[in-house]
Amino acid sequence: MFPSVAGARPQARETSASERRKWVEVFKACDEDSKGHLSREDFKVAIVMLFGYKPSKIEADSVMSSVNPNTSGVSLEGFLDIVKRKKEAQLYRNEIRHIFTAFDVHYRGFLTLEDFKRAFSRVAPKLPERTVLEVFREADQDSDGHVSFRDFEYAMNYGQAK
Repeated sequence: MFPSVAGARPQARETSASERRKWVEVFKACDEDSKGHLSREDFKVAIVMLFGYKPSKIEADSVMSSVNPNTSGVSLEGFLDIVKRKKEAQLYRNEIRHIFTAFDVHYRGFLTLEDFKRAFSRVAPKLPERTVLEVFREADQDSDGHVSFRDFEYAMNYGQAK
């Protein structure tokens, strides 16, 4: 939807050695009995330690349903993969927030058509006003004349899937 503004979704970035060490340390700290895997509760504690929030029941169920039934938990490699994906999603969401904030020059917490026109005139000056209007209408999901961060984030993600 906003290719000239956001660019393509970021490629998977390499995990630094220090990040990986930290994740391994958290895994080991949560794997109290040195089983080589994290139980559901161990996994929740690890996520709190790394991301500062307790995973929802749905998130924990999703992770636990994808583990090898013979281990009854998340292996180190599985854990590292999950954490890496979560970190990438977090970075992408922060990037979207940054773009939204750049559009929201009046710090209102929402964007108007004028905000879109101003932003697009800077990044794509030859883009027809009609196209900017179409983009705005598509992003304004409830047609209230305002694009909230939630609307904007949805549009950015939806646009990346096209």
